[in-house]
Amino acid sequence: MRLRVWSYYFKHAWNNILANRLIHLISIGTIGISLLLFASFLVLFLNLNSWIMDWGQSVSMSVYLEDGIDQKTKEKIEALLKNLPGVELKGFTSKEKAFRDLAQGLGAHSGLLDGLKSNPLPASFELLFRDVNINQINPRKMKDEIEKIQGVDEVQYSKEVLERLEGLMYVLKVAGFIIGGFLCLAVLFITTNTIKLTIYSRREEIEIFKLVGATDWFVKIPFLIEGAIQGLLGGLVSLAVLFGLYSMFFLKKVHVIGLPVLNIAFLPPDYLVSILLLGLVLGLIGSFIAIGRFFEF
Repeated sequence: MRLRVWSYYFKHAWNNILANRLIHLISIGTIGISLLLFASFLVLFLNLNSWIMDWGQSVSMSVYLEDGIDQKTKEKIEALLKNLPGVELKGFTSKEKAFRDLAQGLGAHSGLLDGLKSNPLPASFELLFRDVNINQINPRKMKDEIEKIQGVDEVQYSKEVLERLEGLMYVLKVAGFIIGGFLCLAVLFITTNTIKLTIYSRREEIEIFKLVGATDWFVKIPFLIEGAIQGLLGGLVSLAVLFGLYSMFFLKKVHVIGLPVLNIAFLPPDYLVSILLLGLVLGLIGSFIAIGRFFEF
């Protein structure tokens, strides 16, 4: 008996959606756009966070040398750098090679360097710390120690950039909560007004149900199911569009100005389910708000 009643509820809700399909299509499309914006932000945030975490598993350092040092001093610096714990000496870049690399990077604008009377770029060693516990390495302390070596001018390390990026990620996280909150309010507003319109269009039918003895919940439940279906379909639309855009533009690895490869990944399954559930719950809550003005609980 209970199964038959719930079958009636779902059938009645679906028939109501079909009867008012234009309103519901507009609502589902608007909900889909709102959830698409939220899901797109999640893709951006999760990939940037993963990229920063992966990059943070290694520390790279550029050791810039003073101009005019002799070969013996250079070899002494190289030997000291090789003895650092967990270090991998990636290579040495001479002043000449650094200048050629800069000219190559400028491409058609390399003529800007023609007016230089001397090469202003320093020679440098490139270091990489990997296969060690990064938490046991104090990059700032190591930077200070290397800069004390005779012939070393300056040291720059990737953790400095990472610290700035982690600050940016915190800002993005806060912005995500704010944007997500506004989008959820937008979904609630859309669902509430759509259900209100369907209630207005069927108020005579509702009065007849109540006159023949139907309980308030018997009348309410199909409207609640309508809202839940709207939210769920809106979530499906957003994920379908997001996957389509991802397939068109992001099924490849992206290089960011010489930094580690950023492989754009789609949302993991638990996030996909969460977005669908979010749409369903918001649709349900919006329906509760809508019917609250027409029925006494």
